[in-house]
Amino acid sequence: MEITQKMEIKNRLGLHLRAAAELVKTASKYKCRILVRNNHHQADCRSILNLMVLAASYGSELTLIFEGDDAWHAQQAIKNLFLNKFGEKD
Repeated sequence: MEITQKMEIKNRLGLHLRAAAELVKTASKYKCRILVRNNHHQADCRSILNLMVLAASYGSELTLIFEGDDAWHAQQAIKNLFLNKFGEKD
């Protein structure tokens, strides 16, 4: 199964180190492959260094690709992470 989803970064600090760590932590719970694209860069969601290269700031639109048997569950968990601003208050 493959799912593609566009998500916008809504937390003011963007995909900074702590937010990227939360993304890696969530992605690591699933077996499926999860890729993130931002303009000309692509990153594996399980690599914090790859995510930092994206330099995704507030308002950036990312395309996430979920490939594998548990793709739907992974997509739901990561979608909630984005919607909840990676657990940040403001």
